[in-house]
Order: sequence, then C-alpha cells, then structure tokens
Amino acid sequence: MTPRIEDYALIGDLQTAALVGRNGSIDWLCLPRFDSAACFAALLGDEDNGHWRIAPKDAGDSTRRSYVDDTLVLESVWETRTGAVKVTDFMPQRDTAPDIVRIVEGLSGSVEMRSTLRLRFDYGSVVPWMRRSDGHRVAVAGPDSVWLRSEPHVKTWGQHFTTFSSFTVGAGEKVAFVLTWHPSHKKRPDLIDPYEALEQSLEGWREWSARCQYDGPHRDAVMRSLITLKALIYAPTGGIVAAPTTSLPEEIGGVRNWDYRYCWLRDSTLVLGALLSAGYLDEAAAWRDWLLRAVAGDPADLQIMYGVGGERRLPETELTWLRGYEGSSPVRTGNEAVEQLQLDVYGEVMDSLHLARASGLPATSHAWKLQLSLLGFLESRWREPDEGLWEVRGPRRHFVHSKVMAWVAADRAVRTLEDDPSLPGDVARWRAMRDEVHDEVCAKGYDPVRNTFTQSYGSGELDAAALLIPQVGFLPPDDPRVVGTVDAVREELMQGGFVRRYSTEGPLVDGLPGGEGTFLVCSFWLADALRMTGRHDEAEELFARLLELRNDVGLLSEEYDPVAGRQLGNFPQAFSHIGLVGTAVLLAGGGSAR
Repeated sequence: MTPRIEDYALIGDLQTAALVGRNGSIDWLCLPRFDSAACFAALLGDEDNGHWRIAPKDAGDSTRRSYVDDTLVLESVWETRTGAVKVTDFMPQRDTAPDIVRIVEGLSGSVEMRSTLRLRFDYGSVVPWMRRSDGHRVAVAGPDSVWLRSEPHVKTWGQHFTTFSSFTVGAGEKVAFVLTWHPSHKKRPDLIDPYEALEQSLEGWREWSARCQYDGPHRDAVMRSLITLKALIYAPTGGIVAAPTTSLPEEIGGVRNWDYRYCWLRDSTLVLGALLSAGYLDEAAAWRDWLLRAVAGDPADLQIMYGVGGERRLPETELTWLRGYEGSSPVRTGNEAVEQLQLDVYGEVMDSLHLARASGLPATSHAWKLQLSLLGFLESRWREPDEGLWEVRGPRRHFVHSKVMAWVAADRAVRTLEDDPSLPGDVARWRAMRDEVHDEVCAKGYDPVRNTFTQSYGSGELDAAALLIPQVGFLPPDDPRVVGTVDAVREELMQGGFVRRYSTEGPLVDGLPGGEGTFLVCSFWLADALRMTGRHDEAEELFARLLELRNDVGLLSEEYDPVAGRQLGNFPQAFSHIGLVGTAVLLAGGGSAR
C-alpha cells in the first residue's frame, strides 16, 4: 500500500530535506537543494523511482517513532518476535556536502536487518552506474555522485540495479550507514563520523530550541512547528520554502498538484510574526534580508515567489514518467503561477517590512526607498483585476483580498511616516490612497443582504481570506460586517468542522476541474477570527481539533480531507505550521502577529 502523507516524518540539514516513512523508507530527497532534482522519488511514483529502506527483514511499519526531544533527529523502533531494534535518522548540518546518517541499534534480542537502496537521479528517471571504491558503494550519473558506506562493514551486494545490505544486530550493537552526495566532477568530500555527527546534531537543535521564548499553552506543538519552519529555511540565503515537496495532491487522483519548493512573498509577514513571537530574531532578520534582495529592482517585475537563492525563472514542467502520488497526475516541477499578477503581495511586502521595523530588527538603508517604489507602482495598478492569493488559473477578477492588501500597503506607509516623520514620503498622498481603497472595498466587495464580504466584486462566492480583515486592521473585530463575514464563512465554507478556501463546486471558479480538501491555514484563521470577535471558547475548541490533525510526530500538510480522514497536499506545509504558531500565540493572549 502507498503510505499516507501523514505516514512520513521530516529530516533535513537546512538546505534540503527528506521524508522518512513509518516503514523505514526514505521516499523523497532532493540533492543538494530543496529545489534540486530528487534522487529518491518513490513518493510520486513507486520504488523503482528511488528509495532507501532500512528495517527488520520482512517487517512492516515501525512499532513507534518520535523525534528526540526538541530536535529533528528521528527514532523509529521495531519490536519483532526475535527482538527490538531502533533506527536513528538525521541529516547533519553540512560543511560542504549533504549527508544522510542512519544508525541501527539493537535494543533487545537479535534482529536480522535489511537495507535496500535504489538511487534514481533526475526524479527517478536515471539509473546510475554503481561501483566499489575504498570500501564504499559509489553511484555516478551525469552531474551526481553518491557514496554509501557502513560502519562496521556489513554484507553488501548489487542486484537488479539495487544495492542491498544484510546484517544482524544484538542488544547494544550498532551499525551506522552514511550516504553522501557531491558533484560527480569533484573528489569525494571528507568523511564524517556518524556518531560525532549525531551528538553535534542533537546539541545544535537543543541549543536552538532552548532559545524559544514562547511559554504558553501547547508549547510542545508550537515548538515542533517552529522546528519544522527552521527545517524549511535554506540557510545560505535565509529563504523559507513553502514545503519540501512537489505535486502531493490536493485531491487524490486530481490535477491540483503543484511544486511548493520555493519562497512565496505572501508568507513573509506570517513567517516574520511566527519567528519574532518566539524570539528567533536572527532567522527573522535573515528572512527579511532575503525578502529585500528578492524584490529589489523594478516594482513592475515583482514576482509572487522566488527560488531559495532569489531566482526568478521557475518554468513549470510535467514529469511524465512519474505516475503521481496514488495516481494523482501530472507531477510538476517549477510553478507557472510565478508569471501571475497578484497585487496582494505588494501589501504583504509592505506589511513585512513594517513589522520588521516595528519589532526592532536592525534597519537597512535602502528598505524604505524600496517600499516607496513598490507603493508608487501599486498606486497606479491597484484598481486592476488580478489572479489573487489563491493563484487561480481562471479569469482575472477584482479579488477583495487583493484590494484589502493594497489598503494594507498604504496603511503601513502612513503608519511608518507617522512614527518617523524624518523619513521621506507624502503621508497625505498615502492617506488618500488608503481611504479610496477602503471606500471601494466596502462599497463593492461587501454584500449587505448577506452581511459578508465576498470573494470578488459582484460575486456571491465567499473566500476564507476575508477572515484576515480584522487581523490586518482593515476593520475592527467588533464591526458587524466582520462578525457577519465570520458567520458566513462558518456557514458556507465549513466542511467536517474545518474551512475550505472557497467553493470549487459549480463553474470552474479557479480554472481547474475537481475539488480539494479543507485548507488548514484557513481553519487557523477562523480560530483567530473567533478569538478576535469574542468567541473564545469556540476558538479554543477549533484549535484543539486542529491539533488533533497533526501526525504522530507533530507534522501538518497543506490540507485535510475530513471525509477520508487524511492529510492532503504538500508536506510538511510552512503555512499550516505558521498558522498553528500564530493561533497559539493569539489564544495565549499574545496579540496578533501584525
């Protein structure tokens, strides 16, 4: 059976990440970066597309698994009829080359183990040439080279383009495997000591987690979400990917399968808020600096997303040789939405830089000049229709959320100039823009009969993004229009106790066939809105139900299917974990991230 999305756990080295199944198989890994081609792609195909399993011979899923304390070191335990064994999986933060370390330790009795390694470069399409060298198994194909070794050496052989290892461990015995990638034209990097690397990884994660300043309810859940967000940071630049995977479906068997291994500008304010609320100023500053580098240039060229290094070209391609997760095709790399006009991102950038300044992050000399340039462009374009925050592939519309975020852009400029009149800028001009946007949204984006803001001007559809109206300060939480919008979303967009982004029934609202699950971050937004409108008990109850959706190691994907009772979409999803942190802080009395 294909593992469910929630059957996976995450390990990573702050430059890429791997998904490890309950059965001990690593089914997804891109090397050397999050957005590189996968060398293990069984997640989106089958075992012939690459995987690495270490488990007791003929065993199924592990008996139990967990992360070690507040770290990203995973332990999986199998209890068999002959004994018990533990496999510890992690990726050390690299010096030069990425490594995966898998340490097998006998706990009791005697257990026969099997390692099955199928390396398939270029998303499972290239079978490498394997050879022996200096006690290693070496795989080479094109630009990629991978070295496998074990300490101590165990019986290893090749068969059917697969590398097998067989060995037995008794109580207290250990065997460590190390898999190392490097460019094939360069010499093998220095070997790491797997046991020293384990101690360093544990110490490094524990030190980082100890810096967390959140001490409210559900701290374990908040800490796991923060660790997950940290794991999605590309350390060399500070960019944060939306997820480490591509094409995990929003509907099993459907076509809504997208590549999330990039950095979205609209995540910026919420990422900053989550990091700042927990005291992680260095990571917040690195993200702010990545943001400034990414958006530098002509405001007309602002994109909604960038590569982890700030790359702008992310062409969308279909990988036809992969059948897709549970037959959900196509499998895509790159993301065509990069070409869309999404006016809300200007507001997100303005909001992020305002939050950074207000939180005391060290100022940069060019940030305000860049903000004025962005706002000047938005001033001339905010009246246009766009594709909106949900990146619809249908006709452009006057999305209410996009207009609200144009208001946010002008509002943050006004507030910045009011706080620091020494900065250059025409505060009266931005106040006038703010007022004009506000008046238009309230006149054209609000349905007085149903007492709710709608998805777009003249539309009867609702959009969960309207739940953000009180969070961004567009209207106060006690405004009847806000309360009515919250009630309407609960009435029309709830499914199985959680929130959909918008209705996918009827005409092709977003230009795509089929449906999708409930959107987890939208459900966190509803909990926030309930709390802000005075319905504390309902907010707490919804938050508790959302926490129950996490898998056994505390991870959330993008969506949830309340009918099938399973997670959907790319995994783990930064937006979902950001939502968890933000709601926990708000419910604990910490105020809004904005």
